[in-house]
Amino acid sequence: MFGISGGEFAALLLLALLIFGPDQLPKAAQQVGRVLRQLRKMANSASNDIKEGLGPEYKDFDVQDLNPKRFVQKHFWEDEEDEKPKKAAGLNGKRPPFDDEAT
Repeated sequence: MFGISGGEFAALLLLALLIFGPDQLPKAAQQVGRVLRQLRKMANSASNDIKEGLGPEYKDFDVQDLNPKRFVQKHFWEDEEDEKPKKAAGLNGKRPPFDDEAT
């Protein structure tokens, strides 16, 4: 969950208990949950508005494709996953020489 281990989660829970107290902690958790639901709803609405604004020719558009890492993976490496890896020309499949002292 969010890249948090069990120990970190327990520490955060203890910290929240100390800050809000046992009587206010359920109310604070409820408010945080409500805010997260509203943010998720707003993000989904914005994503749908973008898709509608682009028109039918972009029906397969995904907002995550705007992430540069995802864009590169999708457009440059997606086709190569199906093919066998190509050997570099002139290296005969070997790693290039590396000199530790050169850097």
